[in-house]
Amino acid sequence: MTSHVTSSAATVAAAADRLRAAAEGGEPCAPVRDLIGSDDIAAAYAVQQANVEARLAAGARIVGRKIGLTSVAVQQQLGVDQPDFGVLLDDMAYDDGQVVPATAVLQPRAEAEVAFVLGADLAEGDLDAAQVRRAIAYAVAAIEICGSRIAGWDITFGDTVADNASSGAYVLGTDCVALAGLDTAAVTMSMEIDGVEVSTGTGAACMGDPVAAVVWLARQARELGSPLRAGQVVLSGALGPMRPVAPGSTVTASVSGLGAVTFTLEGES
Repeated sequence: MTSHVTSSAATVAAAADRLRAAAEGGEPCAPVRDLIGSDDIAAAYAVQQANVEARLAAGARIVGRKIGLTSVAVQQQLGVDQPDFGVLLDDMAYDDGQVVPATAVLQPRAEAEVAFVLGADLAEGDLDAAQVRRAIAYAVAAIEICGSRIAGWDITFGDTVADNASSGAYVLGTDCVALAGLDTAAVTMSMEIDGVEVSTGTGAACMGDPVAAVVWLARQARELGSPLRAGQVVLSGALGPMRPVAPGSTVTASVSGLGAVTFTLEGES
Protein backbone atom coordinates (compact mmCIF):
# COMPACT_ATOMS: atom_id res chain seq x y z
CA MET A 1 0.00 0.00 0.00
CA THR A 2 1.28 3.43 -0.95
CA SER A 3 2.08 5.47 2.15
CA HIS A 4 2.70 8.86 0.56
CA VAL A 5 -0.28 11.10 -0.08
CA THR A 6 0.39 13.11 -3.23
CA SER A 7 -2.94 14.92 -3.09
CA SER A 8 -3.10 18.04 -0.95
CA ALA A 9 -4.98 18.26 2.31
CA ALA A 10 -7.39 20.62 0.60
CA THR A 11 -8.26 18.16 -2.17
CA VAL A 12 -8.64 15.32 0.33
CA ALA A 13 -11.02 17.51 2.35
CA ALA A 14 -12.94 18.48 -0.78
CA ALA A 15 -13.37 14.84 -1.79
CA ALA A 16 -14.56 13.94 1.70
CA ASP A 17 -17.02 16.83 1.67
CA ARG A 18 -18.44 15.74 -1.71
CA LEU A 19 -19.03 12.18 -0.57
CA ARG A 20 -20.43 13.23 2.79
CA ALA A 21 -22.88 15.62 1.15
CA ALA A 22 -24.08 12.82 -1.13
CA ALA A 23 -24.61 10.50 1.82
CA GLU A 24 -26.41 13.09 3.91
CA GLY A 25 -28.52 14.42 1.06
CA GLY A 26 -29.37 11.05 -0.49
CA GLU A 27 -28.25 12.17 -3.94
CA PRO A 28 -25.27 10.46 -5.62
CA CYS A 29 -22.41 12.72 -6.62
CA ALA A 30 -19.73 12.88 -9.28
CA PRO A 31 -16.64 10.69 -8.81
CA VAL A 32 -13.85 12.13 -6.66
CA ARG A 33 -11.00 11.06 -8.93
CA ASP A 34 -10.93 14.57 -10.40
CA LEU A 35 -9.72 15.66 -6.95
CA ILE A 36 -7.52 12.81 -5.70
CA GLY A 37 -6.79 10.80 -8.83
CA SER A 38 -7.72 7.23 -9.67
CA ASP A 39 -4.87 5.41 -7.96
CA ASP A 40 -3.46 7.54 -5.13
CA ILE A 41 -4.28 4.89 -2.57
CA ALA A 42 -3.07 6.83 0.44
CA ALA A 43 -5.14 9.86 -0.52
CA ALA A 44 -8.21 7.67 -1.02
CA TYR A 45 -7.84 6.12 2.43
CA ALA A 46 -7.31 9.61 3.88
CA VAL A 47 -10.70 10.63 2.44
CA GLN A 48 -12.27 7.47 3.87
CA GLN A 49 -10.77 8.16 7.28
CA ALA A 50 -11.96 11.76 7.28
CA ASN A 51 -15.56 10.69 6.77
CA VAL A 52 -15.31 7.85 9.27
CA GLU A 53 -14.06 10.35 11.84
CA ALA A 54 -16.97 12.63 11.02
CA ARG A 55 -19.39 9.76 11.62
CA LEU A 56 -17.70 8.91 14.92
CA ALA A 57 -17.93 12.54 16.01
CA ALA A 58 -21.67 12.35 15.29
CA GLY A 59 -22.03 9.33 17.60
CA ALA A 60 -21.45 6.31 15.41
CA ARG A 61 -19.34 3.41 16.69
CA ILE A 62 -16.90 1.14 14.81
CA VAL A 63 -17.98 -2.51 14.93
CA GLY A 64 -15.66 -4.04 12.32
CA ARG A 65 -14.28 -3.89 8.81
CA LYS A 66 -15.28 -5.00 5.36
CA ILE A 67 -12.95 -6.33 2.73
CA GLY A 68 -13.92 -5.48 -0.81
CA LEU A 69 -12.88 -6.49 -4.29
CA THR A 70 -11.62 -9.93 -3.22
CA SER A 71 -13.50 -11.76 -5.96
CA VAL A 72 -12.15 -11.71 -9.50
CA ALA A 73 -15.75 -11.49 -10.70
CA VAL A 74 -16.37 -8.30 -8.72
CA GLN A 75 -12.98 -6.87 -9.71
CA GLN A 76 -13.93 -7.41 -13.34
CA GLN A 77 -17.30 -5.75 -12.76
CA LEU A 78 -15.60 -2.64 -11.43
CA GLY A 79 -12.43 -2.69 -13.49
CA VAL A 80 -9.94 -3.04 -10.61
CA ASP A 81 -7.30 -5.62 -9.74
CA GLN A 82 -6.70 -5.52 -5.97
CA PRO A 83 -8.71 -5.71 -2.72
CA ASP A 84 -9.60 -2.79 -0.48
CA PHE A 85 -11.23 -2.34 2.88
CA GLY A 86 -13.74 -0.12 4.64
CA VAL A 87 -15.04 0.48 8.14
CA LEU A 88 -18.26 -1.01 9.52
CA LEU A 89 -20.26 1.25 11.81
CA ASP A 90 -22.98 0.20 14.20
CA ASP A 91 -25.83 1.71 12.18
CA MET A 92 -24.95 -0.43 9.14
CA ALA A 93 -26.02 -3.69 10.84
CA TYR A 94 -29.43 -5.29 10.26
CA ASP A 95 -30.92 -8.50 11.65
CA ASP A 96 -31.58 -11.61 9.61
CA GLY A 97 -34.99 -11.26 7.96
CA GLN A 98 -35.28 -7.55 8.66
CA VAL A 99 -36.71 -4.97 6.28
CA VAL A 100 -33.92 -2.57 5.38
CA PRO A 101 -35.09 1.03 4.81
CA ALA A 102 -34.88 2.14 1.20
CA THR A 103 -32.98 5.22 2.37
CA ALA A 104 -30.28 3.19 4.15
CA VAL A 105 -28.15 2.52 1.07
CA LEU A 106 -27.68 4.54 -2.10
CA GLN A 107 -27.79 2.48 -5.31
CA PRO A 108 -27.87 -0.84 -3.42
CA ARG A 109 -26.21 -4.00 -4.70
CA ALA A 110 -26.12 -7.26 -2.75
CA GLU A 111 -23.33 -9.78 -2.47
CA ALA A 112 -23.07 -12.96 -0.40
CA GLU A 113 -20.10 -13.47 1.90
CA VAL A 114 -18.66 -15.35 4.83
CA ALA A 115 -18.47 -13.07 7.86
CA PHE A 116 -16.24 -13.70 10.85
CA VAL A 117 -16.57 -12.47 14.41
CA LEU A 118 -13.26 -12.17 16.22
CA GLY A 119 -12.70 -13.64 19.65
CA ALA A 120 -9.21 -12.19 20.06
CA ASP A 121 -7.24 -9.15 18.91
CA LEU A 122 -5.11 -9.37 15.78
CA ALA A 123 -2.50 -6.83 16.80
CA GLU A 124 0.67 -8.82 17.54
CA GLY A 125 2.59 -11.71 16.01
CA ASP A 126 2.92 -12.93 12.44
CA LEU A 127 -0.79 -12.54 11.66
CA ASP A 128 -0.62 -15.69 9.54
CA ALA A 129 -3.52 -17.95 8.65
CA ALA A 130 -3.09 -20.16 11.71
CA GLN A 131 -3.15 -17.17 14.06
CA VAL A 132 -6.14 -15.65 12.29
CA ARG A 133 -8.10 -18.89 12.49
CA ARG A 134 -7.39 -19.11 16.22
CA ALA A 135 -8.59 -15.54 16.68
CA ILE A 136 -11.92 -16.12 14.93
CA ALA A 137 -14.71 -16.97 17.35
CA TYR A 138 -17.13 -18.08 14.65
CA ALA A 139 -18.24 -17.69 11.05
CA VAL A 140 -21.70 -16.78 9.77
CA ALA A 141 -23.36 -16.39 6.40
CA ALA A 142 -23.73 -12.74 5.47
CA ILE A 143 -25.14 -10.43 2.84
CA GLU A 144 -23.39 -7.14 2.29
CA ILE A 145 -25.62 -4.46 0.81
CA CYS A 146 -23.02 -2.43 -1.01
CA GLY A 147 -23.80 1.15 -1.89
CA SER A 148 -22.16 3.95 -3.80
CA ARG A 149 -22.40 7.64 -3.12
CA ILE A 150 -21.05 8.07 -6.66
CA ALA A 151 -23.63 8.33 -9.42
CA GLY A 152 -24.02 5.27 -11.60
CA TRP A 153 -21.29 3.36 -9.74
CA ASP A 154 -18.85 5.22 -12.03
CA ILE A 155 -15.85 4.31 -9.91
CA THR A 156 -12.14 3.69 -10.12
CA PHE A 157 -10.17 2.08 -7.32
CA GLY A 158 -9.51 5.47 -5.74
CA ASP A 159 -13.20 6.38 -5.85
CA THR A 160 -14.39 3.23 -4.09
CA VAL A 161 -11.69 3.36 -1.41
CA ALA A 162 -12.52 6.99 -0.68
CA ASP A 163 -16.21 6.03 -0.48
CA ASN A 164 -15.52 3.65 2.43
CA ALA A 165 -15.06 0.75 0.00
CA SER A 166 -18.59 1.29 -1.34
CA SER A 167 -20.07 0.13 1.95
CA GLY A 168 -23.73 0.45 2.82
CA ALA A 169 -25.22 -2.09 5.20
CA TYR A 170 -24.94 -5.75 6.10
CA VAL A 171 -27.01 -8.63 7.44
CA LEU A 172 -25.60 -11.56 9.40
CA GLY A 173 -27.13 -15.01 9.61
CA THR A 174 -27.97 -16.64 12.93
CA ASP A 175 -26.00 -19.90 12.58
CA CYS A 176 -22.71 -19.21 14.37
CA VAL A 177 -20.23 -21.90 13.31
CA ALA A 178 -16.79 -22.52 14.79
CA LEU A 179 -14.00 -22.92 12.25
CA ALA A 180 -12.97 -26.35 13.49
CA GLY A 181 -14.08 -28.73 10.76
CA LEU A 182 -15.21 -25.93 8.42
CA ASP A 183 -13.31 -25.73 5.14
CA THR A 184 -13.86 -22.07 4.39
CA ALA A 185 -12.30 -22.31 0.92
CA ALA A 186 -14.70 -25.08 -0.09
CA VAL A 187 -18.01 -23.52 0.95
CA THR A 188 -20.51 -22.98 -1.83
CA MET A 189 -22.85 -20.01 -2.14
CA SER A 190 -26.12 -19.34 -3.88
CA MET A 191 -27.88 -15.96 -3.77
CA GLU A 192 -31.47 -15.42 -4.85
CA ILE A 193 -33.50 -12.28 -5.43
CA ASP A 194 -37.25 -12.91 -5.17
CA GLY A 195 -36.65 -16.63 -5.55
CA VAL A 196 -34.50 -16.41 -8.68
CA GLU A 197 -30.85 -17.46 -8.41
CA VAL A 198 -28.70 -14.50 -9.45
CA SER A 199 -25.22 -15.29 -8.10
CA THR A 200 -23.18 -18.36 -7.22
CA GLY A 201 -19.65 -18.96 -6.04
CA THR A 202 -17.33 -20.66 -3.60
CA GLY A 203 -15.03 -19.70 -0.76
CA ALA A 204 -12.08 -20.09 -3.10
CA ALA A 205 -13.38 -17.09 -5.11
CA CYS A 206 -12.47 -14.88 -2.13
CA MET A 207 -8.66 -14.63 -2.43
CA GLY A 208 -8.47 -18.42 -2.48
CA ASP A 209 -9.97 -18.66 1.02
CA PRO A 210 -11.98 -16.12 3.06
CA VAL A 211 -9.48 -16.61 5.89
CA ALA A 212 -6.72 -15.43 3.54
CA ALA A 213 -8.67 -12.23 3.04
CA VAL A 214 -8.74 -11.68 6.80
CA VAL A 215 -4.97 -12.28 6.94
CA TRP A 216 -4.54 -9.54 4.34
CA LEU A 217 -6.83 -7.20 6.25
CA ALA A 218 -5.23 -7.88 9.63
CA ARG A 219 -1.83 -6.93 8.30
CA GLN A 220 -3.11 -3.81 6.53
CA ALA A 221 -5.05 -2.68 9.59
CA ARG A 222 -2.07 -3.11 11.89
CA GLU A 223 0.21 -1.30 9.46
CA LEU A 224 -2.18 1.65 9.52
CA GLY A 225 -2.24 1.71 13.33
CA SER A 226 -5.79 0.43 13.81
CA PRO A 227 -5.56 -3.35 14.30
CA LEU A 228 -8.54 -5.67 14.36
CA ARG A 229 -9.97 -6.22 17.82
CA ALA A 230 -11.91 -8.93 19.63
CA GLY A 231 -15.65 -8.63 19.09
CA GLN A 232 -15.33 -6.99 15.69
CA VAL A 233 -17.15 -8.27 12.61
CA VAL A 234 -15.15 -8.86 9.44
CA LEU A 235 -16.98 -9.16 6.13
CA SER A 236 -14.41 -11.14 4.19
CA GLY A 237 -15.51 -10.40 0.62
CA ALA A 238 -17.87 -11.57 -2.08
CA LEU A 239 -18.08 -15.22 -3.09
CA GLY A 240 -19.68 -14.26 -6.41
CA PRO A 241 -20.91 -11.29 -8.43
CA MET A 242 -22.92 -8.58 -6.69
CA ARG A 243 -26.36 -7.77 -8.04
CA PRO A 244 -28.59 -4.66 -7.95
CA VAL A 245 -31.52 -4.80 -5.56
CA ALA A 246 -34.80 -3.06 -6.34
CA PRO A 247 -37.12 -1.66 -3.65
CA GLY A 248 -39.49 -4.35 -2.41
CA SER A 249 -37.19 -7.24 -3.34
CA THR A 250 -36.14 -10.00 -0.97
CA VAL A 251 -32.57 -11.30 -1.10
CA THR A 252 -31.57 -14.66 0.34
CA ALA A 253 -28.07 -16.11 0.43
CA SER A 254 -27.23 -19.70 1.35
CA VAL A 255 -23.69 -20.73 2.23
CA SER A 256 -22.95 -24.42 2.74
CA GLY A 257 -22.17 -25.22 6.36
CA LEU A 258 -23.35 -21.77 7.48
CA GLY A 259 -27.04 -21.75 6.62
CA ALA A 260 -28.98 -18.92 5.04
CA VAL A 261 -29.49 -15.20 5.58
CA THR A 262 -32.12 -12.89 4.14
CA PHE A 263 -33.41 -9.33 4.02
CA THR A 264 -36.06 -7.34 2.20
CA LEU A 265 -35.39 -3.88 0.82
CA GLU A 266 -38.23 -1.58 1.75
CA GLY A 267 -40.58 -0.90 -1.13
CA GLU A 268 -41.22 2.53 -2.53
CA SER A 269 -44.09 4.28 -0.82
